[in-house]
Amino acid sequence: KAKAEPKAKAEPKAKAEPKAEGGADEGGEGGGKKAEKRAAKEAEKKAKEDAKKKAEEDRLAAQAAKFNGPDLTLLNFEEHAFGNLFIQSQKKTGREWGNLGNLNAKCKDQQVWLRARVHNSRKQGNKLCFLTLRQDVATLQAVIFGQEMAGFAGNLPDESVVDVLGKVAIPEAPINSCTQSDIELAVEKIYCIGRSQALPLQLADASRSEADFDKDPSLVRVGQDVRLDNRIIDLRTVANQAIFRIQSGVCTLFREFLLKNSFQEIHTPKLIGGASEGGADVFRVDYFEGNAFLAQSPQLYKQMALMTDMPKVFEIGPIFRSEKSFTHRHMTEFTGLDIEMTFKDHYHEVLEVLDGLFNYIFTGLNERFSREIDAVKTQYPLEDLKWKHPCLRLKFNEAIRLLKAKGPAILEKRLEAAPTDYEKGLIKRHLESILAHDEEEDISTEDEKVLGVVIHEEYGEDLYIIDKFPKDVRPFYTMPDPEDPKWTNAYDVFLRGEEITSGAQRIHDPKMLKEKAEAMGVPAASIQSYIDAFKYGSYPHAGAGIGMERVVMLFLNLNNIRKTSMFPRDPKRITP
Repeated sequence: KAKAEPKAKAEPKAKAEPKAEGGADEGGEGGGKKAEKRAAKEAEKKAKEDAKKKAEEDRLAAQAAKFNGPDLTLLNFEEHAFGNLFIQSQKKTGREWGNLGNLNAKCKDQQVWLRARVHNSRKQGNKLCFLTLRQDVATLQAVIFGQEMAGFAGNLPDESVVDVLGKVAIPEAPINSCTQSDIELAVEKIYCIGRSQALPLQLADASRSEADFDKDPSLVRVGQDVRLDNRIIDLRTVANQAIFRIQSGVCTLFREFLLKNSFQEIHTPKLIGGASEGGADVFRVDYFEGNAFLAQSPQLYKQMALMTDMPKVFEIGPIFRSEKSFTHRHMTEFTGLDIEMTFKDHYHEVLEVLDGLFNYIFTGLNERFSREIDAVKTQYPLEDLKWKHPCLRLKFNEAIRLLKAKGPAILEKRLEAAPTDYEKGLIKRHLESILAHDEEEDISTEDEKVLGVVIHEEYGEDLYIIDKFPKDVRPFYTMPDPEDPKWTNAYDVFLRGEEITSGAQRIHDPKMLKEKAEAMGVPAASIQSYIDAFKYGSYPHAGAGIGMERVVMLFLNLNNIRKTSMFPRDPKRITP
């Protein structure tokens, strides 16, 4: 019995169960005080941490405010070495500005003002900062010394616009990451005139080439829709800056050549009373109590201009096509480079002008825009265009025979290399269609590309003309061939296997013109003023329409026309 006593003494231990609820060991009051002390200590500790965190935040905010720099105007900015300069046209400063792309080692020790974007920045310690400045396709390293000015520069977001005063210096080693690799700029003053907010996409991501992705597949790839939704940022990449300088060059060279050859520039209406090309691919718009159409081409007005005794005319202007096409080369609005001219005996006089025009444009681009072409190549590697002057010229039926003779071998090679059954099926169907291609059947986009490869391999040329198209694939105003009416005096110009120009001799007889229009579903009443233009003495004439964006795309061997349109329009995109 004595041994049983400890069991009785152990019974009070059962009261320890409320521990989980009240936290008391023996008696709830003492345990509660201990819990209160622990809670107080934890609260005190948290308060100290919060205070420390706030103090750090305040310190960083004060530092950031210090590095944000003072707010300045043109009236007082010269009193400060750095700051945020808001330009509201208070006065002219007389600053002499330099061009970043023109600076080189010969400019050593020259002091220069530059306005450029901050391409990127890199701080090194508290007193040194490196900026990469960007101006169109050129980049330059800028070096900033001093704690406050380096802090200000290092705090600038990428893509901010800055005014920089500095002295050109020669670095110890070439700066290979910049186009102006043999120099750098020792910054004396720097002002932010346009601070960037957070970017929707990074320029580094938008500037990568396929070679970059091959090396590191984990890199961010910016898709076409993201680029076009944020086109303002996308257009800042060096390659895009170069593309649109080249686009400007195409228009400049087009205009130069034609003016040298006695052409006159004209401007025709884009709101018209009838479909200029016939067919349903036209935008209808409200026009007061009636309807109007957006011009599918300046075709009719170019011809009317010739009948006013302007013998050679050209225009650079917008073209509208209501085509639900989502291909790599179609848009609903693009820029047309149009010419029209009278000739003496044969419409081939116009072909000779076109041949000379493209030779002038491509030669001029290579001579004047070599820096821009090289800039495009850094992101979009390309094989230089091959062409001769005069260029290769084939009749339509000759081109079809060449396609049927040499095209299948090219497709058979692709068939062997095709990785999927789906792709094999597409190639097989294309091969069958080429073998069965009728002499008068229109040539498809895929046929054009194969023919381009054939001509490149057989003749070593990327520019060529196909003449004498079938009548069923040309507009109502096209002159029939004098020997066989199933053909026409119509032609296309091709570049790297894709059409860039379409043209023809036009019908200049009003009776024939009216009959052809009505036969092709164009009401004569809707184009009566056009028909009337040929009633009072008319000249034989011909011309062509050139797609400007296509010329740029194919010259640079890009894979999508949207890359060469500043703000492209297609059936699904009408903004920005």
